[in-house]
Amino acid sequence: MVTVDDVRRVARDLPRSSEHLIHDRVKFRVGSIVYVAFSRDETVMGFAYPREERAALVASEPAIFHLPRESDLRFNWVRAWLAELDDDRMTELVLDAWRMVVPKKVWNAHFPRLA
Repeated sequence: MVTVDDVRRVARDLPRSSEHLIHDRVKFRVGSIVYVAFSRDETVMGFAYPREERAALVASEPAIFHLPRESDLRFNWVRAWLAELDDDRMTELVLDAWRMVVPKKVWNAHFPRLA
């Protein structure tokens, strides 16, 4: 099972990333753009994800992923049950979410071998 501390370990060294506590919810942002956020009880992780691909992700693994509430469907966002994620999958999701919100040059400088 993944925890907020596990996500913190991944996100803390990402350029331009910062952690915030907003309305009792932990959120990770680049500037004012949130790329990962947790439910108040820290059982669900929301993360940036391409809107056009999220239905396929949710359909492929409904035990792990679910759509955000209806008011958040306008955003590039998906939610996952933390209890169902392993460390590798969480790391991949957090890095991909961060990559969506930073300039390409920042990603390329931080991960030149993957650019």
